[in-house]
Amino acid sequence: MALHLSVVIPVYNEESIIAQAAEELRQGLDARGLDYEIIFAENGSRDATPRILEELCAKNPRLRWFHSETPNYGVALKAGILKARGTYVVCDEIDLCDLTFYDAALPRLERGEADMVVGSKAAKGASDQRPLIRRAATRVHNKLLRVALGFQGTDTHGLKAFRREALLPVIQKCVVDMDVFASEFVIRAWREGLNVMEIPIQLHEKRQPSIHLFKRVPNVLKNVGKLFYVIRVRGT
Repeated sequence: MALHLSVVIPVYNEESIIAQAAEELRQGLDARGLDYEIIFAENGSRDATPRILEELCAKNPRLRWFHSETPNYGVALKAGILKARGTYVVCDEIDLCDLTFYDAALPRLERGEADMVVGSKAAKGASDQRPLIRRAATRVHNKLLRVALGFQGTDTHGLKAFRREALLPVIQKCVVDMDVFASEFVIRAWREGLNVMEIPIQLHEKRQPSIHLFKRVPNVLKNVGKLFYVIRVRGT
């Protein structure tokens, strides 16, 4: 029997916050009376993250984790979604775990108002407390997606909730990895006529990014270029 909710969280070198974040999220979901699982998609960690996850999951059957040898956010997130058993799936970030997003997104999915709800850092009414350089990078990335792929929204990366059955065919078509997988997932859902809704979020991260912003740029450009070729040139 399917669960009501699966939460998928990619994790990489998160030993400093993962235990507390997992416990706070678990308590919040329990308080809401949800039938849920939390899947930690650990990828390439070189710190104590795998050991901590093993201990956490041994104590609570609602928590699951798996290991990927190579650090790759997109591959880990995609694998976690495919492993999910819930009717609804939330893609969360270990440094966010903002339950107000769940409270806003899940009722919209349950009422059939949307197939996917994206928590936007750039929509009207959002509050983005990240450093200026990272806020600017988000806007540059979104501009690139609009120019290259015709994307009409304000954000693709971060919090997402969706009906698993409706979005599984979209997941199967995704071809890029790393950070741009999250963008491809949202853009393909939108291009295929699914009802993608944005809601503003209040963003306050619990720690500095685990991968430096400028180290991400080459992979972002490479994957956006690949996505442009696949979608705009080949039409697939």
